[in-house]
Amino acid sequence: MAVIEVDSLTKRYGDLTAVDDASFGVEAGEVFGFLGPNGAGKTTTIRTLLGMQSPTSGGVAVLGHDTTVESERLEALADTGFLPSNPQFDEQATGREILDLHESIKGGGRRAELLDLFDPPLDRKIREYSTGNVQKLGVVQAFMHDPEVVVMDEPTSGLDPLLQARFNDFLRAERDRGVTALFSSHVLSEVRRVCDRVAVIRDGRLVAVEDVQSLLDRSGKVVRARVAGDLPADAFDLPGVSDLTMERVDGATRVSLTYTGGMDALVDELDRHSLLELDVEEAPLEDVFLQFYGGDSSA
Repeated sequence: MAVIEVDSLTKRYGDLTAVDDASFGVEAGEVFGFLGPNGAGKTTTIRTLLGMQSPTSGGVAVLGHDTTVESERLEALADTGFLPSNPQFDEQATGREILDLHESIKGGGRRAELLDLFDPPLDRKIREYSTGNVQKLGVVQAFMHDPEVVVMDEPTSGLDPLLQARFNDFLRAERDRGVTALFSSHVLSEVRRVCDRVAVIRDGRLVAVEDVQSLLDRSGKVVRARVAGDLPADAFDLPGVSDLTMERVDGATRVSLTYTGGMDALVDELDRHSLLELDVEEAPLEDVFLQFYGGDSSA
C-alpha cells in the first residue's frame, strides 16, 4: 500500500475546478516531485491531502489513514512533517520560541542536528528574519520530530544556491533512511537531482506520473554537429527528429536538432556526412516540462 494516496481527487471552489480527478500514490522511501506552475493545483492538492480542506470528491490518505476523518488525520499527522509555501510564524516570537512551541506539540529529537545543518538565527524575532531564514526555520520544524513522511510546498523557495544544494543533499540522505517525501516545485533542476518519480499537473489535471528518467527519455537527445560542406535536402529526415536547424558557416554546416528515435538510425545518418564536430546530450528537463505546458490544453 502506498504511504501517500490520492484517489480521484477533485476540489472545486464554486465554478472553479482547482483539482480535477487526480490520482497518484507515493511509495515508502520515495521522493516524489509534484510539478506545475503557480495556479496548476499543487497547493490545493497538498492542503486537501493534509486535511486542511475537504475534497469535493475522491479520497486522500497518509500512512493508511483517511485524512478527511479527524481522528485518522491526527494519527497521520503525528508522523508527518509539513513545510508550507511561504511559512508564516508569529512575528513577535523568536525562532527559538517557535521551535520550542513545535517541540512541545510533536517532539524535537533531531532539533540540534538540524540547527547545525541549517542554522536559522534563533534569538532574533521573526519580524527581523529574511525570507531565507524563515524558510530555514520552516525546514527545521518540518523534520525535527523525525517524521516518517514529509510533505513540502516549494521547500527551497528563498534559499540561496548553497543552501538549496545542502537541502537537496539532506533530502537524499533522508530518503536513504526510509523517509517518504512529497514536494511541489517548479525548480526543475532540483527535481531532477532528488526525485525518484514525478507527477505533472496542468490546469488541475494530472498529465503525467512517471519516473524522472522516463520523462527525460521522452524528450530525447539534443544533437549538435558541424559537417563539412553542404547537406542534401533529405539530411536528418528521420522519424523522431524535431527542432532541426542547419546553418552554413565558413564552408561547413552547423546542425542542431532534438531526437527521440533509435540511436542506430541516428548513427547511420551521421555516418552519411563528413563530421567535423559532434555533441550529443540529454535534453534539459525544462524542455520536457514545455511538452506539457506549451501549446493547447490537449497536449
